[in-house]
Amino acid sequence: MKIVVLGGGESGFGAAYLAKKKGFDVFLSDKGEIRDNYKNLLKESGITFEEGKHSEDLILAADWIVKSPGIPKKAEIIQKIQAKGIRLSSEIEFASEFTNAKIIAITGSNGKTTTTSLIYHILKNDHFNVGLGGNIGKSFAKQVADEDYEYYVLEVSSFQLDDVQNFRPYISLLLNLSPDHLDQYNYNYEEYALAKFRIAENQENDDYFIYNRDDEMSMKLLKKLEIGAHMIPFSLKEKLPEGGFVEDGNIKVKLKDEFSMKISDLSLVGNHNVANSLAASIAGKLLNISNESIRNSLMTFQAVPHRLEQIAEIDGVQYINDSKATNVNATYYALESMTRPTIWIVGGKDKGNDYSEIEDLVKKKVKAIVCMGIDNQKIIDFFKDKKELIYDTSSLKKCMEVCRSLAKPGDTVLLSPCCASFDLFKSYEDRGDQFRAAVLAQ
Repeated sequence: MKIVVLGGGESGFGAAYLAKKKGFDVFLSDKGEIRDNYKNLLKESGITFEEGKHSEDLILAADWIVKSPGIPKKAEIIQKIQAKGIRLSSEIEFASEFTNAKIIAITGSNGKTTTTSLIYHILKNDHFNVGLGGNIGKSFAKQVADEDYEYYVLEVSSFQLDDVQNFRPYISLLLNLSPDHLDQYNYNYEEYALAKFRIAENQENDDYFIYNRDDEMSMKLLKKLEIGAHMIPFSLKEKLPEGGFVEDGNIKVKLKDEFSMKISDLSLVGNHNVANSLAASIAGKLLNISNESIRNSLMTFQAVPHRLEQIAEIDGVQYINDSKATNVNATYYALESMTRPTIWIVGGKDKGNDYSEIEDLVKKKVKAIVCMGIDNQKIIDFFKDKKELIYDTSSLKKCMEVCRSLAKPGDTVLLSPCCASFDLFKSYEDRGDQFRAAVLAQ
């Protein structure tokens, strides 16, 4: 069988490595430049590859093509592959065909990385033989090739779910839905939301689907969709006969027995993290982890970098890195958790944002808006009549100068950009790392 892998990053290399190990005829193609570390790994593994182009004759001769999630569905080569009817899969689909491990898969518009890391922490803390992968950490496919894990906890994006056929998690979680990546879904929110629901489409009645009962779009689509798995809800707003909910300052999970824990004992702060902790606790209970062990994990978990990461307090000013907030809904959660006058850094590559969702929070919580991006006009136009202090900057250096001039003891400087990072930075991690370095260099 001929396998072609498109994209030579972590996901692409892992898929090619697994295919090679399984004895397939493998070719990897990347339209851009492949980073040296991956190039060296490809050579060491004896995998044929090309960079800087896609050789269509070689690609379209494949029996099975594995696509990295960063390649848009609308790319010309993808259109040609689909027209020819060649099987096209994501790395998670490809790798899942070669493991019998139980998969816990997490998706949603926000909180995926935190909840995935939290569930992994709960399992690891309870001595499960478990791997962490998907959109986070090491390639899932590479781990399937080299490790013998009994469980995988996977963060899964809509782009990865676009290319699944048989992917079937034992436990799937859909945390929430809000408009994101709409440029890749014909600016249609429901089309994007349906891509997320593909996480459950192959599940059967001995599997579990954990969903957010407070999420409007999830509830709307659940009326239309047939989910084969046993469905378990969580809610911050209502007490549930089965699932996770909040009562008297506690998170509670009711399944066969009951788990309860004070919200004040959770290591993660903010309402959104109460929801994430509820979802993770349900997964823990479904895996028969003891209440004591789940409680211990929820108390000891460390927040992931670039997600409401408290960097430092300098001269009475608190600096928070929320660079991972690449959509409006993620910034909503960040602003909601602010307790001090906030200087808000926003901007980058807009993905079709609607800022009206955070308008009231900005009025209530934000002292000044500092835009950081190549083109900030859309943000300025939206907020110009709503906030007196709006600043337009096109570099981190200038942005930090403005923030320092505005910040007084007792204020917070929050980087929560609402936007992708690719106008000024390589990635949201690069943006967060540079912000952290700039803060600490003061």
